[in-house]
Amino acid sequence: MPEPIVFLPGMMCDARLFGPQIAELSAEFSVTVAPVTQGERIEEIASGLLDQLPARFALAGLSMGGIVAMELLRRAPDRITRLALMDTNPLAETPQVAAAREPQIIGARTGRLFEVMRDEMKPNYLAPGSHRGAVLELVMDMAEALGPDVFVRQSRALQRRRDQQGTLRKCKVPTLVLCGAHDALCPIKRHTFMAELIPYAQLKVIETAGHLPTLEAPEETTLALRDWLKQPMVLQ
Repeated sequence: MPEPIVFLPGMMCDARLFGPQIAELSAEFSVTVAPVTQGERIEEIASGLLDQLPARFALAGLSMGGIVAMELLRRAPDRITRLALMDTNPLAETPQVAAAREPQIIGARTGRLFEVMRDEMKPNYLAPGSHRGAVLELVMDMAEALGPDVFVRQSRALQRRRDQQGTLRKCKVPTLVLCGAHDALCPIKRHTFMAELIPYAQLKVIETAGHLPTLEAPEETTLALRDWLKQPMVLQ
């Protein structure tokens, strides 16, 4: 029986971020999407999830979900059978980015979440193409469903996150590092760096995607995940 898969969505995203992958993989695998919405620190979010997740599982996180995935790996490496890090960042937040979140937080708290999401975040991180409008519309729907309180908590958690380079160097399981070529938020060079840190990592760049390849290039992303799930487990 294959190990269950746990997906962790990005900031202001829910299970719909992985809709195409759930549809394709759920016939063969037990698939769970765990929310990353509770807690104002990445450590709190990870601690809450560990109580709810299976004893052992394959873990795939995108963006903020990848950041939480790295913290889960740091805390419970024996429970994670394989790891997929997609369009994410192993580094602590820079002071400049942390400061730039403050006006976004104020905007969300004063009823302008839609404006913050539209103008300052997602549109710049998607690849050009006919699918862009539909993906952006779904992103806005997910953000609206989660609401401003989640935005503030997630922003605070990202501001305070730790550097996970040491965690990745110790990773002993098959790892996929995947990103979209057009991702301006977490560029290719960041993922090349991550893949070099991890002993058993394979790097996959999706040429037609930006920050959300699960939605922008779903078939290619699912294929990469299938290849990752077929890799033999590395002995602990």
